[in-house]
Amino acid sequence: MPSDTGASASETRLTANGVESGVTVIGLDDTDSRERGMCTTYVAATLADAVRDAGGTVERRLLVRLNPAVEHKTRGNAALALHTDLAPDRALELAREHLDMAETDDPRTDPGVVVASGDPTDVPRRVVEFARRAVRDLLDVEEAVALARDAGYETAHAGNGRGRIGALAAVGAWRAFDDWTYECISYREPERWGTARDVDRESVCAAADRGYPDVWDTVDRSEGYPVCVPRTPCPILHGIRGDDPDAVRNVAEAVDSEPVASRALFVTNQGTDAHLRPVDGVAELRAGESFRVDGVVETAPETREGGHVFFELGENESGECDGSERGGRGERDEGATVDCAAFEPTKRFRDRVRALRVGDRLTVCGEVSGGTLKLEKFAVRELAATERVTPDCPECGRSMSSAGAGQGYRCRDCGTRAEGKVQVPVERELESGWYEVPPCARRHVSKPLVRGGFDAPTHPER
Repeated sequence: MPSDTGASASETRLTANGVESGVTVIGLDDTDSRERGMCTTYVAATLADAVRDAGGTVERRLLVRLNPAVEHKTRGNAALALHTDLAPDRALELAREHLDMAETDDPRTDPGVVVASGDPTDVPRRVVEFARRAVRDLLDVEEAVALARDAGYETAHAGNGRGRIGALAAVGAWRAFDDWTYECISYREPERWGTARDVDRESVCAAADRGYPDVWDTVDRSEGYPVCVPRTPCPILHGIRGDDPDAVRNVAEAVDSEPVASRALFVTNQGTDAHLRPVDGVAELRAGESFRVDGVVETAPETREGGHVFFELGENESGECDGSERGGRGERDEGATVDCAAFEPTKRFRDRVRALRVGDRLTVCGEVSGGTLKLEKFAVRELAATERVTPDCPECGRSMSSAGAGQGYRCRDCGTRAEGKVQVPVERELESGWYEVPPCARRHVSKPLVRGGFDAPTHPER
């Protein structure tokens, strides 16, 4: 494999016994294929075993989900890092050997490795910022290579080495982020890769119930689907996610299944919303990134072909939230708008979106692509309390008819007249607070409501 060698020497630290020990971070990415399988977590877990066989210890396995909007990603867009005491030169040698596990027969698989000497809490500020940007922005490999070289890191790659972007981000991630969760991944025996998985659903559901809420997104109850079991030809049998390392291990061990070849515990930014960039208004949204933005519903939700639900979100301007309409829009100044969509795979979440009305004030979260914000969750901040309707006749109670352009309404039977539409109270199915897509549609990095820490009441999906 091609490699570039940095100039730094291994840094050291004192262990509990007062003995000097080197600290090394190994980052790697892009070893898997959408069609052919493999999994970068498996490569990292196997590399961790090799590090131990070489006399090193592994303090931590880090699984970092990067920008979910990246074009070249595989399904999860994960980069991995190992925090170890193995010398950097030996770590690079082992990592380079493990690049041979990458599915490079897929032309879109371009693995990369970055090896950094020094404690992961002491990486340079530029590398930390690169890690933060990798979760939200679109970056290029040339910047990653130059930054790694300037930091004195060693690298290796295959193909065009695009994986060095994620590898460098994984090196800087431990210092870049504060919110971490856990995943216990169980791997299949190699001879079973690519075949149907044998996992007992009842045992998954029972274990998920016992682990909840510390363990989340294990099953989707409404859809009857074990979210923890992948459908790709990768080596993973199941992955159990949650906030407590012992809890995810216990759930993993309670699942009845085909033989488990090995297990590995990862510290991860999954379920943290690290990918969301807060912005002040709809006008600041850009394609290829994910955002959190406030706005007001401008058009009534519309179900289109395929079962996808769309509505238009506008700038969140001041004014009473009364759902009044003018040409299909609320009575407010024209401004920037964006289409928001709940696509068919979000299932019952679409009913929450269909319950929105013009004038509702929201906070929405999701990726922007092709001019559309793909909803991951939204918070109801204020519901339209009234709507404008054609008036009823005060004499006979029948609905009035238009008297002509600009002439208001009149009752055909009684002759009574009204100047225009009237405001009436409206009952709402939604409540204030946060709503989310179900587990079957959740992105790896999206924060489930059950984790807490939100700024309004939550309505979690299970």
